[in-house]
Amino acid sequence: MTVATANRPSSRRSTKRTTPAYGPGGPDIDVRLLARSIAQAALEVLAGTRPLQQLSRLLDSECYLSLQHRAALTRKHAARTRGNPQPHLSPMVRSVRVCSISEAICEASIVVAEEQRCRAVAMRLERLDGVWQVTVLEIG
Repeated sequence: MTVATANRPSSRRSTKRTTPAYGPGGPDIDVRLLARSIAQAALEVLAGTRPLQQLSRLLDSECYLSLQHRAALTRKHAARTRGNPQPHLSPMVRSVRVCSISEAICEASIVVAEEQRCRAVAMRLERLDGVWQVTVLEIG
């Protein structure tokens, strides 16, 4: 016995949303992918598995110093607690939402899952001299 089903046209539209940003040379840069990679890298810096210097071109000086300070505090706290030497192992980005404020400013919210909990990351990206740079970074 076979069951035949009618082919229905898909009424659902694609849920994939892109927030393209135009660089100086014209190629599109998906800000969601950039925000995702920066959030992943920032949490790896806090975990001690990535050097902070790799983010030096992507973060403005205030964000860079703030992340450097927080990473030092995290390492210091981890050294005091013997049970968990690396507190943030294997962070995985679960979702990214981007809101375009203007052609040169975007804000992103990212949900990151770790082994014990989920975290929220919020950032503001601004295009300065044709390069996207994080000017505000909040990690919950």
